[in-house]
Amino acid sequence: MKIPSSEITPEHIYHARPQSRRRFLQTAGLVAGGALLSACAPSYVEPSPTPIKPEKPVTAGQTDELGDAITGYDAITNYNNFYEFTTDKQAVARLSAGFVAEPWKVQVGGLVNNPKTFDLDELRKITPVERIYRMRCVEAWSMVIPWSGLTLNRLLKLVDPKSEAKYVRFETLLDPTRLPGQRDRSFPWPYVEGLRLDEAMHDLTILATGIYGKPLLPQNGAPIRLVVPWKYGFKSIKSITKIELVADEPVSLWMKSGPSEYGFYSNVNPDVSHPRWSQSSERRIGEVIRRRTLMFNGYADQVASLYAGMDLRKNY
Repeated sequence: MKIPSSEITPEHIYHARPQSRRRFLQTAGLVAGGALLSACAPSYVEPSPTPIKPEKPVTAGQTDELGDAITGYDAITNYNNFYEFTTDKQAVARLSAGFVAEPWKVQVGGLVNNPKTFDLDELRKITPVERIYRMRCVEAWSMVIPWSGLTLNRLLKLVDPKSEAKYVRFETLLDPTRLPGQRDRSFPWPYVEGLRLDEAMHDLTILATGIYGKPLLPQNGAPIRLVVPWKYGFKSIKSITKIELVADEPVSLWMKSGPSEYGFYSNVNPDVSHPRWSQSSERRIGEVIRRRTLMFNGYADQVASLYAGMDLRKNY
């Protein structure tokens, strides 16, 4: 499948030609919807100004396929949700700075014919890709992020799923010494997420190892994380250590923590409100005016067929 936004300009072009108006919007428009876990999760906190650095300017040509400008590097790396470190968005970068992400191994097994444990060098050599994707948080804010990594389907083909495999289960590192937020036992650690096998095999689904042409930073899920752009951000699990092919639908951390609020699919759907807030609009980081939320985060043409005949209000 051809991905229109798969080409990313070198970093020096991102930072060319300052745009004062964009800097103003970045400073004025950033909001905090409360802290989320791993990729993105719920909160009661009302939006308020945040002190992160202004967005670095990008050239007019650097957009996603809808024409939306890429979010600045400083915003992406300083406005983070990662409960394994802290619930404070603005503190994640500082508190995760000493996290050592290499060496790292990812165990891939379960219902496969060729189980294997991959190190980072092996993963980075599996047909690298670059993608500009929108990220829509369940808290109703969003970014546009330039990722690098590999398509998950290429990795799964290497381990050869068995016919009984219907789902893919992902697990984050469990290490309260390195991830002090895991000492909070109010959550059922480790962070677990899951996809249907056909979702995992879709070409839009990637394992990201880099951002803005650089290796992932700890606050962004170093050294490897899932990115599923048509789902709310909390599905994109960070700092993955284990991937398993399974027969039954995995129970994610948020399904355990809030079963009445967070379902397995978690597709971006503006017509289905969260029990505590509407999902019909969103605040793009760096903008003042809210924008309309798009079905499947704007990727409906590519992924809607995966859910043909399903009641997307019931299968939320």
